[in-house]
Amino acid sequence: MKVASLVNGLQYHESRPTIQVLMETETSKEIRIAFKEGHVMKEHKTPFPIVVEIFEGAIDFGVNGVLHKLVKGDLVALEGGVPHDLKALETSTVRLSLNKADSAKRVKDVAKNS
Repeated sequence: MKVASLVNGLQYHESRPTIQVLMETETSKEIRIAFKEGHVMKEHKTPFPIVVEIFEGAIDFGVNGVLHKLVKGDLVALEGGVPHDLKALETSTVRLSLNKADSAKRVKDVAKNS
């Protein structure tokens, strides 16, 4: 059994989203992304399918240039190769579920370069 928390140890970077790997299982990586209002993750793609959960707050989630306002409790699933971007409309916590073969470093690099 593995246990992690989406709320304990939550930290925010001043100028970009904070990425933290919460746990790895045999099939996935669970990542917490902490956004301050206005933080963005520029358009990017993932090589594998992902699931995004808005745990707290509100996010403009762009998919192929179309904005979708996601709020607390919303889930979205994307296939690999789909261009998407995120902008925090308020302070927000997002849970990202990655395929085990995907890289948490890739996600950190997207946040760092946004």
